[in-house]
Amino acid sequence: MASVLNIVQDEVLCSAMSNMVRELGYESVSTSTLEEGIRRVSEKSFDIVLLDVRMPDRKGLEILPLIHAAPSSPEVIIVTGSGDPDGAELAIKNGAWDYVRSSGSAHEIALTLKRALQYREDKLNRKVAIFPRNENFKGLIGSGPKIQDCLDMVERAAGSEANVLISGETGSGKELIAWAIYYSSKRANKSFVVVDCAALPATLVESIIFGHEKGAYTGADRAGDGLIRQADQGVLFLDEVGDLPLSAQKAFLRVLEGHSFRTVGGKKEIKSDFRVIAATNRNLEEMVGSKSFRDDLLFRLRELMIEVPPLREHPEDIREIADYHLEEICLKYEIKRKTFSSDFFDYLEKYPWPGNVRELINALKSAVTAAGSEPVIYPKHLPVYLRVKLARLSFAGPELPEKPVPEEPVKSGAKTKEFPRLSELRENMVSELERTYLKDLVALTRGDLKEAVRISGLSRSRFYYLLKKHSILS
Repeated sequence: MASVLNIVQDEVLCSAMSNMVRELGYESVSTSTLEEGIRRVSEKSFDIVLLDVRMPDRKGLEILPLIHAAPSSPEVIIVTGSGDPDGAELAIKNGAWDYVRSSGSAHEIALTLKRALQYREDKLNRKVAIFPRNENFKGLIGSGPKIQDCLDMVERAAGSEANVLISGETGSGKELIAWAIYYSSKRANKSFVVVDCAALPATLVESIIFGHEKGAYTGADRAGDGLIRQADQGVLFLDEVGDLPLSAQKAFLRVLEGHSFRTVGGKKEIKSDFRVIAATNRNLEEMVGSKSFRDDLLFRLRELMIEVPPLREHPEDIREIADYHLEEICLKYEIKRKTFSSDFFDYLEKYPWPGNVRELINALKSAVTAAGSEPVIYPKHLPVYLRVKLARLSFAGPELPEKPVPEEPVKSGAKTKEFPRLSELRENMVSELERTYLKDLVALTRGDLKEAVRISGLSRSRFYYLLKKHSILS
């Protein structure tokens, strides 16, 4: 029998939800506080949690990660008394199954509950069938809920032929995920063709992607196969697809729709059976709004969407990631396996990791090298720029206590100050962190940009793009 936990403040609503759950034939447990709800879900296995978004002790959305981290990792349906588009967006992005109004019909709420239970049953059956994950997932490390949700989507993509769009910050592991999908799919023995969209010369984009005939343009002294033809029967991986020039987007859309193309200077249609996996660190929806990316191409690319969380959003996985890569590094360097000091992870977990897992791996490589013949790695072995940043953060001062937010805006003669959206605030914070990090890194390396690129773990093109974006060395 499925088990449902109701974490609902209002007694009348809580009773109504509980009765509905029982009438559907499921076990129902209820509580009116988040603290009690967290205790219940940590002690007992639940399939679904019905969570009131407004609770007396804390906001309901704040405990979503704690619920997902519970042993049974239940699906969460957010219940609210009023429509709130921003709250709905935040709930879904934080892993909620759905966001429903308590004022809606009982049939609608019951239907949402049934669908969530069906999804959960399918997911658990799928895990029984395919776990433990095979060698194709090597390097995708983490047992926290965000990484596990991401890996569930990777498995789903591997069993499908749908186009996949992987979204995430630089260094978060997008290409690693693309390879995992490829190696676990039926196309694994065919070609995997990488297109670095950020490095495509504007004048040769179509020639590189579609190929060209002899004499098609000045310098084309012989015919050349394009990447699409090379990807026939396999996978075409569009890395940083947000940088694909507009001039090529329309032509590429046509190829996606018919899986046929013409070479530059050619007259006949050529068929190619390929699957597209694309990756981006940019917000393509915003680019669609600014007319720098085609909406019809975006729809085609994201038949399946995988969002890779930045490392700062799943710090609980840092120890596991570091342990795995330390062993890999020691094997590669042909040295005896080192260990970490007791305070090493205190440092790692305080650092915001703007370069994500790639930066963590490079920091570990530097630490192993700095430790030399010493068997234990200490915080002092970490790169200087990282320790400098942590030292500066330690003097930033304590955070101010959170002030209670009134239910309604305070009315006055003047207009209330416009409050920023969470997405805008997060974007501004990440941008400021990037700028500070780059300034510190350039200062640390005394302008040696080659060394700065190595330390950062970024690709050269991405590093110079960020320098330009933040007007550093301009």
